[in-house]
Amino acid sequence: MRSKRHEEILKIISNKEIETQEELADELREKGYDVTQATVSRDIKTLKLTKVLGSEGRYAYSTISQTSEHISNKMKQILMNTIIDVEAVDKFVVVKTLSGSGSAAGEAIDTLGFDDIAGTIAGDNTIFILVRNTETALEIVSVLKEFIL
Repeated sequence: MRSKRHEEILKIISNKEIETQEELADELREKGYDVTQATVSRDIKTLKLTKVLGSEGRYAYSTISQTSEHISNKMKQILMNTIIDVEAVDKFVVVKTLSGSGSAAGEAIDTLGFDDIAGTIAGDNTIFILVRNTETALEIVSVLKEFIL
């Protein structure tokens, strides 16, 4: 029963902007599902739904896959607007950003999905990326420099 309910939830949120768990529960009840708010809450967690700003100017539930392109574009904009300089130092990539932008740019870099990154540390205006080999460091520098040209 749960998988059918999950399928129905995904159908509902793809066709209608649902802002609250209660709205989603009401929609499910209209479709014949006997659900509580607690059940809907668990389903939202299981399906990894998130809220995004909808076309009507209010937040609505969405799947990660529906929002990933939107998020990706936003992250690229963050990189274009915050990175000042990038350089490789052995197995480190050092990224300089506008003051106060290091954390946001670090998060954006993490979403790019580079292979062989051991870790990223972001400060106020500097990001250190430790990679597993110097070739990867040079590749990351090349990609990030495209955002500041």
